[in-house]
Amino acid sequence: MLISTKGRYAVRVMLTLATHDKNEYVTLDAIAKDQEISEKYLEGIVAVLSKAGLVEGVRGKGGGYRLSRPAKDYTLFEILSLCEGSLSPVSCLECKPNPCARAGICKTLPVWERLEKTIDDFLRGVTLQDILSEDRSGCPCTSAQKETTTEKQAEPQKKYPGACSSPAKKAQN
Repeated sequence: MLISTKGRYAVRVMLTLATHDKNEYVTLDAIAKDQEISEKYLEGIVAVLSKAGLVEGVRGKGGGYRLSRPAKDYTLFEILSLCEGSLSPVSCLECKPNPCARAGICKTLPVWERLEKTIDDFLRGVTLQDILSEDRSGCPCTSAQKETTTEKQAEPQKKYPGACSSPAKKAQN
């Protein structure tokens, strides 16, 4: 699974909107400047988000876009599924039931199914609010380096098990 530019930008748009007051409409121009993304490219992304009801849009003076729900109610799974379509790691899992003639005898299918479940569960467990609340240094695991107790050091890894392969995290282990 590779998240496309469209999917990544959609998450960034949603994060920008989540940082504004719930009653404030943010112009496409402001989002484009904030995220350093082409306004033309954002038009297509925002149209998809709006059509699905994730954002509300108003045209004209004072118009723009805003989230239709609180940031805590949006998961990465919802946003990425909308923009990416399938989040399956292999094509044979994109359709239900599995159309592959080898599905019944495939030795690797259970591995791909577990991987898909892990990805889906992870993305369903991360909300826009979670991302906004994170330490801005990047990897969710790096905030653990600043903590002094072993228990607090384990917290980010409990929330995001296996999420970090950074050299700093490897050095902690």
